[in-house]
Amino acid sequence: MFPRTWTDLLLGQWLGSRAPAIVDDDGQVSGDELMRLAAGASSWYDDLGFETGSAIPALMDESRTSIAMVVGGALSRRPVAPLGTKLSMEDLTVALAGLGSRYMFVDPDRIELAEQVAARSGVEAIVVDQPLRSSEPLRPVAEPDDVVVIVHTSGTTGHPKPVRLKQQPLAARVSVYQEVMAIGPGDRYCSASPFYHTAGVAMDVTVLPMGVAIIPQDWFSIDNWRRAGRLGATCTLLVPTMIEMLLAAGALADANPKVLQYGAMPIHPETLTLALATLPDTRMLQIFGQTEASPIAYLSHEDHLRAAADRPDLLLSVGRAIRGAELAIEHPDEDGIGEVVIRAPHVFQHDDDGWRRTGDFGTISGEGYLTLHGRVNDRIIRGGENIYPIEIESALAGHPKVREAAVVGVPNRRYGEVVKAVVVPSDAADPPTIDELADHLSRRIAHFKLPAVYQFVSELPRNPSGKVLRRQLT
Repeated sequence: MFPRTWTDLLLGQWLGSRAPAIVDDDGQVSGDELMRLAAGASSWYDDLGFETGSAIPALMDESRTSIAMVVGGALSRRPVAPLGTKLSMEDLTVALAGLGSRYMFVDPDRIELAEQVAARSGVEAIVVDQPLRSSEPLRPVAEPDDVVVIVHTSGTTGHPKPVRLKQQPLAARVSVYQEVMAIGPGDRYCSASPFYHTAGVAMDVTVLPMGVAIIPQDWFSIDNWRRAGRLGATCTLLVPTMIEMLLAAGALADANPKVLQYGAMPIHPETLTLALATLPDTRMLQIFGQTEASPIAYLSHEDHLRAAADRPDLLLSVGRAIRGAELAIEHPDEDGIGEVVIRAPHVFQHDDDGWRRTGDFGTISGEGYLTLHGRVNDRIIRGGENIYPIEIESALAGHPKVREAAVVGVPNRRYGEVVKAVVVPSDAADPPTIDELADHLSRRIAHFKLPAVYQFVSELPRNPSGKVLRRQLT
């Protein structure tokens, strides 16, 4: 049985505790002090007239203050909604309108952006330039449907949408992640993802109830990775691109966590081999999930060792279903490709039948490994044939003159849609020719999947989370 609420777990770990709950360059914040700072934040919300159930927008990076504000909001039933400090003006305006608040809390170094957003949206920006005042800890009783925090999706197909992380499924998520990550009291967690992201604040509210301390990080950099190492990080979250950057700089070993969690994209076999050799005592985990449901599947450390030994194909998958989750492929085609659906206690948004339709196409192997085939909205239908961009993108990435590529469908009178490939050359001075790419692809994919249109660009458009904005490529 999962605990009744996230609040029960949090208070059980930190109320009255002298153990560190936050560790930064200014020292340590004990669990008891975090609870007092959270109560101070709650008093601040009272003074400003925030009512129970109202959302609290925060244009802030991760820090001891922003973490305490999130906890104070959760314990007083006024969920904080961290906003992306690198989102566009339009996205921020839409997000604020959806939250319906008169105020927005802002870091001092985000004042210029906040003033622009405030002028456009009509909210008042409140600069958080003083430490929170401490108060007597809150001793709340939470209901299962109370919202702990609001996290916005990445917005690859439109504006970011709010996802409300509620008490009961979040408590279930804590239990699931604790089993997979095998961390607990005494551990220190550091995520390289921005605070507003699901891999930022959502992971903070996941590890805190485990008794795990947080090492705040405003943004990823090699220096911040080294700082996490100096502060004793035992569990870290990166994406493979960051791992490659750290390896290239000779800095990966400057932190030596016992667990290195990654996600968002597959890791290259060579990168994995180097990472395992550089951090021989570190357990590697790949987690696949969404803002609305995470984790869905994972590759264990043992899977990574198998992949490095003789099963590199495992790295093309996102692993096997998390324990306690039902994972299935809905409406598969003749190749077994259909929409990935999940039903589990830790899912935050699902349809009336209890299943979460992820919007991802996938297949499940006989061994239970889930392989993704792109987003449902990204599927190209050419003359009645289904084409999944990720297959063509992977084939293009295997060409030595291609750094990366994205594939989209473009309108065509005869076929309805044809394939367009947008290619970033490895060397702008020596790009591949269309004939070279066509020859390379013709030996790897079916003829009807070959691109009819090619475009060469210096970089792909991405949102602040690093995901490709395909809608800008058509």
